[in-house]
Amino acid sequence: MKYLICFDMDRVLVDHLSTWQYVYDQLGINNDDAFDLYNQGKLDEWNWLKLDLALLKRSFPEINDEKLRSLCVGTPLMKGLEECIGWLFANGHEVAIISGGMQETATEIANKFPSGKRWERRWGGIDNCEIDTKMYVFTNGWLKLIDGGIDNFGRYQVQMNGKGSIVRILQRRLAIPRERTISIGDSSGDIGMFEQSGLSICFNPLDDKPTKVATITIEEKNLCRVLEAIQNFME
Repeated sequence: MKYLICFDMDRVLVDHLSTWQYVYDQLGINNDDAFDLYNQGKLDEWNWLKLDLALLKRSFPEINDEKLRSLCVGTPLMKGLEECIGWLFANGHEVAIISGGMQETATEIANKFPSGKRWERRWGGIDNCEIDTKMYVFTNGWLKLIDGGIDNFGRYQVQMNGKGSIVRILQRRLAIPRERTISIGDSSGDIGMFEQSGLSICFNPLDDKPTKVATITIEEKNLCRVLEAIQNFME
């Protein structure tokens, strides 16, 4: 029986506070001002994304798509990632990444699980690669200009409190019901996914808000523990 498994990325598939923060750390900058405004309700996510990109371009005027992609290289991935997702695909399940993190790191993860089919543009697909992935990928990030630069307007596919809507669309398209949907996340932004799932796993929790909603909580930073929980749920 086929299941749909939806993963957040930052602090779940990636062993770092966030993919954005990983880039900021390398450049020696921070987006604390925008983060504070967002938490005060004075900034929406679309404008937050634009401020983040403006910060990158203002701090490093020479930055372009190639440079930004190179700064994503080496983002630490969570222990057990390949074992967990590899087992899911080997057993015929559908897997998605639904995250506000950067598309480049999500593409790197997705490319670990090639479909064997030539890449083509599709809903939930990744950026242009020679071979497509088995995964569905929904992330945020930047847009490349024709000259290789970075656009002022970002790639905005995932709203923090709108992840549940993406899960519902996947369920309809794949004909997989809520009862056979599993979601894994770490923060209150993942509660929407949890509410659309038969099993919700709060992994490496950022705070206690999502733990109150999730079916179970796993604090060990090893996705093999997540796989064990999924296997037990499927029995």
